Amino acid sequence: MASYHLSVKTVKRSAGRSATAAAAYRSASVIACDREGREHDYTAKRGVEACFILAPDDAPSWAQDRAALWNAAEARETRSNSVTAREWELALPSEISDAARIEITRAFAAQLVERYGVAADVAIHAPHREGDQRNHHAHILTTTRVLSAEGLTDKTRILDAASTGGPEIEAMRGVWAELQNHALELAGQVERVDHRSLEVQREEALSLGDNMRAEELDREPELKLGPAANAIERREQFAAEAEGREYEPLTQRGARVHAVRQAKAMFAEMRERLELARDAWAEAREEGHGHVSAGLAALRAVAGRQAKELDQDEIKQRLARIAGRDLGADGAGHEAGADVIRDRLKQVLGRDKPDPRIEQQRKLEEEREKQRQLELERQRERERDLGWEL
Repeated sequence: MASYHLSVKTVKRSAGRSATAAAAYRSASVIACDREGREHDYTAKRGVEACFILAPDDAPSWAQDRAALWNAAEARETRSNSVTAREWELALPSEISDAARIEITRAFAAQLVERYGVAADVAIHAPHREGDQRNHHAHILTTTRVLSAEGLTDKTRILDAASTGGPEIEAMRGVWAELQNHALELAGQVERVDHRSLEVQREEALSLGDNMRAEELDREPELKLGPAANAIERREQFAAEAEGREYEPLTQRGARVHAVRQAKAMFAEMRERLELARDAWAEAREEGHGHVSAGLAALRAVAGRQAKELDQDEIKQRLARIAGRDLGADGAGHEAGADVIRDRLKQVLGRDKPDPRIEQQRKLEEEREKQRQLELERQRERERDLGWEL
């Protein structure tokens, strides 16, 4: 399932970091730092699938030399607390090809170069061997100064200032979402990413009447496992698969992440089934079928899917288990979670709020029945009046 991530960090000299060391590590290369007087050698690092540098058209030729570029960035800053580089960390969709991941990362880096006039050093990393195998990601180091024919010149204050930095980063988050979604569409994938907050997405879903989507978004942002917990959980997943048993998280953070992922997958499946049933029902009604026939058509459409079949009881039980883990480990929390999910499920599935089209049709039929009864009553009255006259 495609997910969105973009974060921006800075390489600060006051934190003991340097742009030369960061660039060497990201690209798995060796760079001798002139300012520090030492060599950063990360050539033994594995998992770097591609790396390249993009720079403005009028940039000096040395900008394509990684060591020269970042030594120049270090030399240009003189203060002990200087920021010597900015890092953009991106999650790449696992649903697209390696070539497509490189293409969209290059396109995003090109946008940074064009928008801010900086140099961008790109490194695309494969998932860690013992980590989540969907975790394709990229690191883009950019200079904190504009790069022109004269070299590194003015600071990119638009990204540094509190009043403009946030909006600029939010705009680039939108650019990254568009690039990913275009690539997913070209790959024939139905999944899409959204850079906006869960709250904003949920409000939009509610305004469109998509209760299922709103319910899916009514959750906390997904936690990151971290390297240590991720390695533990991956080993347990492999062991569970080898032993033919169900995977159960070993760490508390792993349990929370697993519960959120289960809930997301559950709601996605439920929403897909509901949309399929609604489409089949509407099509049957347009063809002139009655409510019962249309309902049977909707059921057949859902039952005909190749995905795993789930009945309502199983859905409730699984969602209750998820809620129970999130609300607490004790039995009371588990029961409360089941009640919450049951109430929400009723609301989402529309048991308390009929489909407007069905409600309108029902009212129309009731009105017709009233008119028919009224006409029969009038006919009887006319017959009685005729009898009195005779």
